Amino acid sequence: MRYLYSGKNIVGGILALLGLLLVFTGAIRSVFWPVVVGVMYGIGALLAPGPPRVAVGGTSFDPESIRRSLQRQLNIANGKLTPELEAKLQDIADTIMGILPHYADFPPGSPDLFVVGRTATDYLPSALQAYVNLPRAYATLHKMQNGKTADQILGEQLTLLAAKMNEVADAVHKKDSDALLANGRFLEEKFGASPLALPQAAG
Repeated sequence: MRYLYSGKNIVGGILALLGLLLVFTGAIRSVFWPVVVGVMYGIGALLAPGPPRVAVGGTSFDPESIRRSLQRQLNIANGKLTPELEAKLQDIADTIMGILPHYADFPPGSPDLFVVGRTATDYLPSALQAYVNLPRAYATLHKMQNGKTADQILGEQLTLLAAKMNEVADAVHKKDSDALLANGRFLEEKFGASPLALPQAAG
């Protein structure tokens, strides 16, 4: 639906209409006129600017760059983190990927969207790079000045980031959750027990 009102579709449609006009006026005389019209639409769609990026804190939020950054972090961490840390990293990446399709729903300058972008492109890369630079045995066994190992420190950092990403995700999906609950109440009123309700345990 968003593409329907995009500049690419509008410009492509204008050029396609121009192509039809040329056909009807006789300027284009070919049995392949549908192809010509389609090509003109494609040219318009390619030349028109894409959807604007959402401005966040004076910068722009680019979902595609977020996806690429997350994939880079997963590749860097592959085989270099303990299974527990790798699972935490994957959870953060999955949560952010679930937020990205809804980025346009955030208001301009959203601090939550800013944190999502910084987590994927700055906070995670910085934490992971510092960790993977350490030898595996050192990261696992050596205790630093605060009495914690690098494994423990990275684990705490990932836990903090995961909590914030989950907080943003909960806010993003609240509208859909509320709609699901409202639909459940409607079905209960209309048909009795909701088909999504869990069966009650026997007493």
